[in-house]
Amino acid sequence: MISGIVLLYFGFNFLKGIDFFSSSNKYFAIYRNVDKLTESNQIFLNGYAVGRVSDIIIQQNKDRVLVELSIDSDIVVNKASVAILNGELLGGRFIQLIVGKSDETLKPKDTIRSDVAKGLADFIAENAEPVAANLQTTLRKLNTMLDTLNRSAVMLNVMFSNLKSTPQLINNSIANLNGKVGQMSGTFNEVGKNLNTTLTDLKPTLENFKSLSDSLKRLQLSGTINKAQLSLTKLNQTLSALSNGNNTASKLMTEDSLYVNLNSLLNNLDSLASHFNENPRHFMAPLGKSRRKIQKEMEQQKKKENGN
Repeated sequence: MISGIVLLYFGFNFLKGIDFFSSSNKYFAIYRNVDKLTESNQIFLNGYAVGRVSDIIIQQNKDRVLVELSIDSDIVVNKASVAILNGELLGGRFIQLIVGKSDETLKPKDTIRSDVAKGLADFIAENAEPVAANLQTTLRKLNTMLDTLNRSAVMLNVMFSNLKSTPQLINNSIANLNGKVGQMSGTFNEVGKNLNTTLTDLKPTLENFKSLSDSLKRLQLSGTINKAQLSLTKLNQTLSALSNGNNTASKLMTEDSLYVNLNSLLNNLDSLASHFNENPRHFMAPLGKSRRKIQKEMEQQKKKENGN
C-alpha cells in the first residue's frame, strides 16, 4: 500500500509536469490578471518547454497575482528577460520566456519582468475600432444620400405635376399665336411697302452722294500728284548741286583729303598712345622732360634692346 501511494504521488506529479530527475530554479512573475492560467502550465523558450508553473498566489492587498515559475537550471535568466503570458486559440495558457541581452543574471527567487500578449479578442477589438468608425461614416453618408434622394423625389413629383398642365398651356399659346401671326403678317406687309417707298425716294439722293464722293476722290488724287511732282523737282535740284562739286557735300563725296587727314591723325594718336604706354615718365614728371633727354633715353633703350 505504501508503494502504491508513493507511485501514485510520483505519477500525479509527473502528470502535472514535475520532473524529479532534473534540477530547476524558482522565479516569480507578477500579473494583474493571469487569464485562467493554472499550475503545471508549461513555460516555453523559443518553442521548447523549459519549465512549468509551480504555484499561483493571489496578493489581495496589492490586487496582483504572484506566479511561481519553475525553470530548468540550465537556462540562464537575466534582468532583460521577460515572462509573457500567452495563450492558444482554443484557450490553453502558457508562459513564453524571452531571454534578453544583459550581463546581470537573476538569482533564484528573484522576480522576472512580466507582460501579457495580445489575444485574438484584443486584436479583433483593435482592428474593429477603425472598421466601426469607417462603417459609421459610411452609414452617415448613406443617410445623407437617402435624404437627398427623398428631396429629389419630392422635386420630381412637383415637376411632373407641373408638366401635366404644360400641354394645355402650349395649346393655348399656339392658339393665341395663330391669331397674332395673321396680324403680324399684315403689319410686315405694310412695313415692306413703306420701305420700298422710302428707298425709291432715296435713290436720287444716293446718286448725288456718289457723284460728290467721286469728285472728292479726284480732287485729292490731283493734289497728291502735284505734291509728288514738286518733291521730285527739288530732289533733282539737290542731286545736280551735289554732282557739280561746288559745295562741301560734293567735295566730301568726290575728294579723299578728309579720309587721308583722318587716317594720319589716327596713326599719330596710335603712336602717341604706344609711347605713353612705354615711357609714362616722359609725361608724368612734374615739369616734363626736354626733347633731347627723351631722344637720349630712347636711343639708350634701343641700344639695350639691340645688345639683348
